[in-house]
This record gives sequence, C-alpha cells and structure tokens, in this order.
Amino acid sequence: MSARTRPNIVDSSGWLEFFADTPAGAQFARAIEATGTLIVPAVCILEVFRVILRARGEGDALQAAAAMHQGQVVVLDSPLALMAAKLGVEHKLPLADSIVYATGQHVGGIVWTQDDDFDGLADVQYFPKGKR
Repeated sequence: MSARTRPNIVDSSGWLEFFADTPAGAQFARAIEATGTLIVPAVCILEVFRVILRARGEGDALQAAAAMHQGQVVVLDSPLALMAAKLGVEHKLPLADSIVYATGQHVGGIVWTQDDDFDGLADVQYFPKGKR
C-alpha cells in the first residue's frame, strides 16, 4: 500500500448493506472492493456472519466471511483491546464499535459506516441511513 493510500475499515453495517446489494451498499463498494487497502476487524466478521447466518443460512454466511477475508483481518489482541476500551469510554461507543474505531486509529485508516455512533468522529466516512 502506498504512503498516500490510507487503509479502509468498513463497519458491519456497511458490509451488511453491501452483501444485501442495497443502494446504500453501493456507498461501501469502493472501500470493500479495494482489497489492497481493506482492513477487516475480526469483530466485523463475527457480526456479519451472525446476522447472515440467522437470516439466510450457513452457506451464505460462510460466503460472506470468505469475501471479508479478501482484506487484511485484524484480530483483537491486548493492546488493541485497551485502546478500544479507552476510545469507547472517551466517545461513548458500544463495544463492537469501539473495536472497529480503535482498529481504524491503530492502522491510520478511515472507518466507513452508516452507524450514527460514529457520526462526527475523526477519520470516519459516515453515510446516514436512508441517504445516498
């Protein structure tokens, strides 16, 4: 990845829209399809797999997880967990969102999301739900 290109971290909300092939999902396609700069927090794989498993079955959930592995998967280790805890408290983020945001901060990337918990945070590309 070049020095100019920042990594992209797509929140679970963006992945779910992308996999559902909704108009909102098109907003995330650029980040998702640029696999050379795509960072995938493991917690997003958990969330997306779980939602798709419940809605469409294991086969579709496994396909989604495989697609997510096209990016660089970042696991939650102790230093990242502590960073997520601090950022979660500082910005009043739910647990998974704090991990996603910490991952973005850790890699110097941009978090792509439609989750309003991220609205107004630095290094976030926020797309309000229902707007294109």
